[in-house]
Amino acid sequence: MLYRLEGTNYQLNWEKGPMLSVYKRSAETLKLACKIIDERKTTKSYVGKFLPRELDCLMKLKHPHIVHVHSIFRRNFKYFIFMRYAENGDLMDFIVQFGALTEVQARFWARQISLAVQYLHTLGITHRDIKCENVLITNNNNVKLTDFGFSRYILDANSKEVLSETYCGSLLYTAPEVLRGIPYEPTKADIWALGVLIFTMLNKCVPFDNSNVTILYQHQIKRRYKFRERVCGSVSIEVKKLIRNLLEPIPKRRLNIHEVVDNPWYEMDPRFAKLSDSEAAALEEARKTDMRAMKSNVIEGDMNDALGEIEKDIELNTDEVSEKLAEVNAEEKPKKPSASKE
Repeated sequence: MLYRLEGTNYQLNWEKGPMLSVYKRSAETLKLACKIIDERKTTKSYVGKFLPRELDCLMKLKHPHIVHVHSIFRRNFKYFIFMRYAENGDLMDFIVQFGALTEVQARFWARQISLAVQYLHTLGITHRDIKCENVLITNNNNVKLTDFGFSRYILDANSKEVLSETYCGSLLYTAPEVLRGIPYEPTKADIWALGVLIFTMLNKCVPFDNSNVTILYQHQIKRRYKFRERVCGSVSIEVKKLIRNLLEPIPKRRLNIHEVVDNPWYEMDPRFAKLSDSEAAALEEARKTDMRAMKSNVIEGDMNDALGEIEKDIELNTDEVSEKLAEVNAEEKPKKPSASKE
């Protein structure tokens, strides 16, 4: 299937999921992943609250460790979000296939994710769904944070942080204060999830795993987690201290993202003595940006108008797209790593 937009040919293929190949020149091909959201198959709260936030954020983010969004199209009740294709899948699939990461590799990817979170928090945005499944791995062995479905702005008109009250994200990455159902600092919840992610990379298991929320909460506040025996003796004391500070059950004692980025564990690798040019440029731009001015006054109206204009330029066979997507979702997914045993 070929579609034309602004002089560019588009061809939809299906390789482990929806994919778009963009032919800019005869000898050059760019593969993009496609996320499809059907308003009719999701909740009203998501369409009215979370989806506008996600689309609004996606169009404004530019960081080397955040997935790049190429285009957003709307056709009838469906949104098509075309983004950079990660050749090596997500971090969870990588761990399932190859096992726990070495500390050197874990530090390399953890720092890239930490820098992405630092960029978001500096902009006044929180992710609220950091997990291994939302970290993509490129062909160049770099990682990119993706899926901003639960993201939100965290500052009010007076630049004061607004507490969150919504339970969102994945249970095993959820901070204890979120499980309690009380208003919480979303940035500190991101930090907790980052701690779970780093632990999982090193151990091939999550630190806390129980479907009973009450028991899970008790394990969290009592710090009932253990490194696997073969891992405990091989990793540095620095990473153990970092994880302990990330999985701090009291939010006010938990590290902030700037303290995470400057942690001694990262300083053990001389490659991280300074930011790369692209990392430094993105952070500097975030520091100069006034997100109050960037936020749409009427996100839904502005978004629908903009996507409506794009809709005139492209015709998508949405029925065929939906059928293929259903086939992909029906495929058996790999088994996730088990939790550490007490």
